[in-house]
Amino acid sequence: MHDTTERAMPKPRTMLRRILSHHEIATLLLLLHAPVDLAAKPEIPLLREAGLIEQVNTEQGDTRFQLTEDGNAVLRGLGVS
Repeated sequence: MHDTTERAMPKPRTMLRRILSHHEIATLLLLLHAPVDLAAKPEIPLLREAGLIEQVNTEQGDTRFQLTEDGNAVLRGLGVS
């Protein structure tokens, strides 16, 4: 019998919960070599939520996005170095 007083453990956030769209992969490729300003792209919130990109601020006060380690790992898995 199951103990109903147990709390459900939260699922760990992973980057592999779903397949990335071709637009999301293209956005990761744009970020491969340098942080860029992509705030208007609709893929940004989903990629941030998945932990594949992160927001950074430049010395000039501009907002840019760059790949995280997980984002780099996805591209390595696709054969992009």
